[in-house]
Amino acid sequence: MAITKVWLDESNDECVSCGACEATCDAVFSVPEKMVVNESADFAAHESEIKDAAESCPAGVIKFS
Repeated sequence: MAITKVWLDESNDECVSCGACEATCDAVFSVPEKMVVNESADFAAHESEIKDAAESCPAGVIKFS
């Protein structure tokens, strides 16, 4: 199943702006001050990178469906 939505969920923890997500997949993530998702990105084309970014996020705030 392809990823169709990516978001920042800070309900339990806050983004620490480490930039790891951007380093993993700069087509989808950028970190000017806090992580931002590029909503126009083709999530399906970057599925493995999105999953890697979510798994390696130290705050655990990257979610996708």
